Amino acid sequence: MLAEVSALLAPLAAAIGYSSYKARQFERTYPNIGELTDVGGYRMNAVHIERPENADLPALVFIHGASGNLLDQLVAFRTALEGRAEMLFVDRPGHGYSERGGPENAIPSGQADAIARLMEKRGIEKAIIVGHSFGGAITAAFGLRHPEKAAGLLFLAPATHPWPGGIDWYYHVATAPIVGWLFNHAIVVPLGLRRLERGTLNVFRPNPRPADYIEKTGPSLVLRPNAFHSNAADFKRLLAYVKAHSPLYAEISAPTVIITGDSDEVVWEHLHSRGLARDISGSELITVQGVGHKPDYLATDVAIAAMEKISGQPRDLQAAARRAEERLAASREQTRATLSSPTPEALRGA
Repeated sequence: MLAEVSALLAPLAAAIGYSSYKARQFERTYPNIGELTDVGGYRMNAVHIERPENADLPALVFIHGASGNLLDQLVAFRTALEGRAEMLFVDRPGHGYSERGGPENAIPSGQADAIARLMEKRGIEKAIIVGHSFGGAITAAFGLRHPEKAAGLLFLAPATHPWPGGIDWYYHVATAPIVGWLFNHAIVVPLGLRRLERGTLNVFRPNPRPADYIEKTGPSLVLRPNAFHSNAADFKRLLAYVKAHSPLYAEISAPTVIITGDSDEVVWEHLHSRGLARDISGSELITVQGVGHKPDYLATDVAIAAMEKISGQPRDLQAAARRAEERLAASREQTRATLSSPTPEALRGA
């Protein structure tokens, strides 16, 4: 009997050991570049870019989506906005290098409150809140709960409204008692590494993923056991949360812009982005044709124009979207031409 138990436990122990080793490897590959700040019994991690002398934009707070960390938005926006604004790129509670905090941080309102406290600790009185995907639900919660701190709201492919169906099976397993611990510590890393390439490609589809996206943004950090559990808990609570809170969006008063692609297969724009535009009076919806779930990367210029407009600068966002579409179409045509051109080897063989 003892031998049989040992035979069962040995592979499990090996899997846990491998996952622990890989988690440490992920952290060595993507070390924390932010600073941890106590926000009331736990610490939030963020990269804070101080206000430059010649800033022409209000402070900007960036909230990443599910399965991500602050590097996702930092890579998309930091270089393009350097010297123009104070910026705060946040690891949401339980993600990246932020500690999870209490059970309230399993829902968007708790995470919005945590970000508001972090802003206070970093001396940011008011900011444009920029949320991508799951970060959109937190951005909406921020607009409802902390209107005095919101100079404006910018939603990028947001997840904010109820949707039909449910969530992937592994999020249910990851949050189950006992079995969830074993799953997170033994199965998630090997399973996740096999899915990482396809998953990141799907997020950008139908557009190409930047060649260096994985290298620069550290998506494997979510495969660490505690981070994956936090991510799963967020997902598990989101649908019930937006069912209860989306009817309140009409109370949002901050200047609001929503940017979405018309080809988003991750978060359906007809439910979420159009729903926000319907619910928030005076908001502006910008739909970029041919773009999927990553307008932050594929229409960065449109997002920055939206920040400028929210800050009071005259900007034609619809025209900006059309220019982005032309740029993307030209890029696709160039890619097709490159792929269809004969290689030197083929010419030599002709």
